[in-house]
Amino acid sequence: MIKEYATIIEDSTGEIVEKKSRFIGYVRHVETEEDALSFVNEIKKKHYDARHNCYAYVIGEQQPLLRFSDDGEPGGTAGKPILEVITGKELYNVCVVVTRYFGGTLLGTGGLVRAYTEASKAAIEAAKIVLNRFMVPFLITTNYTDLGKIQYLLGNEKIPILDSEYGENVVLRTEIYIDDVERMEKALIEATAARVKITKKDAVFTVQGL
Repeated sequence: MIKEYATIIEDSTGEIVEKKSRFIGYVRHVETEEDALSFVNEIKKKHYDARHNCYAYVIGEQQPLLRFSDDGEPGGTAGKPILEVITGKELYNVCVVVTRYFGGTLLGTGGLVRAYTEASKAAIEAAKIVLNRFMVPFLITTNYTDLGKIQYLLGNEKIPILDSEYGENVVLRTEIYIDDVERMEKALIEATAARVKITKKDAVFTVQGL
């Protein structure tokens, strides 16, 4: 089971020129195959006059769907190299399209593989890559006496407090990485002599480090 994975959050582009052929790479975050194909069609319309619009995408985290297309280029010279860039960087929920404007000189299979690979890398390297982690939402209810201990414990573990409610008691909302849940729950109970109340929700993938 994958507990964390990298993806991108903003569209980006990158371009290279190989023997007068232009290779323009585009990358987008996608959640479904429909999203990916819509992106491919968007680029094809934008570059309706291009010789080729080759693509690859990886969708899903646990059993990812992998697809690619050479769009008329010799088999294995375009879509597969694009896909290998995505998987090599261990990215998920990502679609890359590389548009080629033919420059009049044949590149050969090795030249095509290199060009599509480099254009894909250029697009991805221009993107903002983020980490999605499998996090468990925590609601921590505490009295005011124990609040400082809990804040210190969370701060020491670099676990941010996402929200706070102050009333008769204090309710803190946070998220804890799934592998750390048991350890942190035990630490919170020990720090407050079991006075703390912890309510957990189902784990979800959330973006970290924004």
